[in-house]
Amino acid sequence: MARIVIRLDELLHARRMTLTELAARIDITIANLSILKTGKAKAIRFSTLEAICAALECQPGDLLAFDATLPSEE
Repeated sequence: MARIVIRLDELLHARRMTLTELAARIDITIANLSILKTGKAKAIRFSTLEAICAALECQPGDLLAFDATLPSEE
């Protein structure tokens, strides 16, 4: 399990926005956003992070968190 937690679901809910709407706004596939949302992504491009933050009017720290209680993936 990853120690970096993605809070995309919470941000979408707070903004009353669907994954489909976000995907259309930032021109990324729903499948790729879903992978990110579920925490299965291994990486994220800064351009994608920037687009998400712009669309959701948030900071990267609002979207990403580090959870030291989870085991490392080493």
